[in-house]
Amino acid sequence: MHNTQQAFTALVLAADREPDDPVAKTAGVPCKSLTPIGGIPMVFRVINALGSSAEIDAIILCGPPKSIVNQTADLENLIASGIVKWYANQATPSTSAYHVLQGLPDEVPVLLTTADHALLSARIVDHFCSHAKSTDCDVVIGIARHEEVAKAYPQTRRTATRLADGAYCGCNLFAFLTPRARLAADFWRQVESQRKKPLRVIRVLGWMAVLRYLLGRLSLEEALNRISRRLGFKAGAVIMPFADAALDVDSAGDLELVEKIIADKRK
Repeated sequence: MHNTQQAFTALVLAADREPDDPVAKTAGVPCKSLTPIGGIPMVFRVINALGSSAEIDAIILCGPPKSIVNQTADLENLIASGIVKWYANQATPSTSAYHVLQGLPDEVPVLLTTADHALLSARIVDHFCSHAKSTDCDVVIGIARHEEVAKAYPQTRRTATRLADGAYCGCNLFAFLTPRARLAADFWRQVESQRKKPLRVIRVLGWMAVLRYLLGRLSLEEALNRISRRLGFKAGAVIMPFADAALDVDSAGDLELVEKIIADKRK
């Protein structure tokens, strides 16, 4: 069991995955994380949510590139104030995460999320972090039931991994709770290019797991246990009760939907 009194350092990945990001192009900004929603750039929405969380005591921003930071006065001032610490992004999200994690003390739990998680709230962060700490796992991921996300937002299509006990959507929430959790960044690098192809990701678990997956017999618990045995760290999951936790902004359609959700919340 982990020390439930230990506060998290939050790591926000804020660089574009590839040049000419479609969301950035739609918004006319140099980086997706600076896309305004309801007049507030997404990265600031994420920072505000983390800053309001009782579970977070430090925030690290990895990206956007220094050239973009220097063009963005509000972001540059925030970093200069010390409220947020900035790291240069690496070639991919997984290598960026690994680079930052290597520089942090082993005993510090880390919450990793992304700057396009525009609907992130302190309530979502607090729920995930508190439940992650209550496990005896090294690494914990946040997921949501696909049926609940689809019910709340039927107009959107989210990538889901379909297991024997249901279909699950990722929530861009990852807790690295122990020194062994650093091994998870290596696993992430193995599967990063296959992030939208659940069958290829699940192949890492072994061919028996693939067969059980194809037959609809692989459960969430079994998948996590296989990851734990094969990769050297204990993996767990928190099933989030908030559909908003599963929405990020990957496309112009996502941007339109999240704009509408935020506008409706203001009414």
